[in-house]
Amino acid sequence: MQLPHDAMLLRIYIGESDRWKHQALYEALVLKAREMHLAGATVLRGPMGFGKSSRLHTAKILRLSMDLPLVIEIVDTEEKLRSFLPVLDEMITGGLVTLEKVTVIDYRAASETPQPPVS
Repeated sequence: MQLPHDAMLLRIYIGESDRWKHQALYEALVLKAREMHLAGATVLRGPMGFGKSSRLHTAKILRLSMDLPLVIEIVDTEEKLRSFLPVLDEMITGGLVTLEKVTVIDYRAASETPQPPVS
């Protein structure tokens, strides 16, 4: 799969304890993105954060939270990411979703041999 130089970044901010049909929501979203042949997805776990409710979630030992913030990042074409938005609307009950333009510098599997830049 090739990604165009001008692509989009979809960010999904949710909590670690969020669920979708008895499964962790972040897992369900990544599996759905894979099923829809999106270019890739990465889940990032934050040590601290708060959202619309202003409730603080932290990994500090004295205030151990079981609901740490998660960010799922997906880079693909605008068309493919916009087709994923109705899925998010169905699966996410609380959180934040953003979409922004990005420039793709390189996109290849680790096992591929790097090609010299084209002059």
